[in-house]
Amino acid sequence: MPGYLLDALATALCVHGGKAMPTAPSPRVTMTGRPAVTQPVPYVVAGCPFVTPAAVPLPCLSATWVTASLRVKSMGQPVLLTSGQALTAPTPAPLNVIPGQTRVKAQ
Repeated sequence: MPGYLLDALATALCVHGGKAMPTAPSPRVTMTGRPAVTQPVPYVVAGCPFVTPAAVPLPCLSATWVTASLRVKSMGQPVLLTSGQALTAPTPAPLNVIPGQTRVKAQ
């Protein structure tokens, strides 16, 4: 599924409102000076307010991407797309992405 490439400053939020940031963007591919992010790079989630129904705090701490570009790679790794899917841990919730750039698309 086509989508815009994710750059290091694209906003990614867990469904509870925690902000997710990549741990190590790829320096080889840049879009308007910002590095792209590849699939094996984990995201760190901060500020997730999730609490279980039993009133136990269980915030999202990290996220990994399940899907990425099928054709475009950086340093041998698939780049992430806004249309990709990611799951957080320890609570398996999806990330919502707001693209940081809207010029470079891939499939």
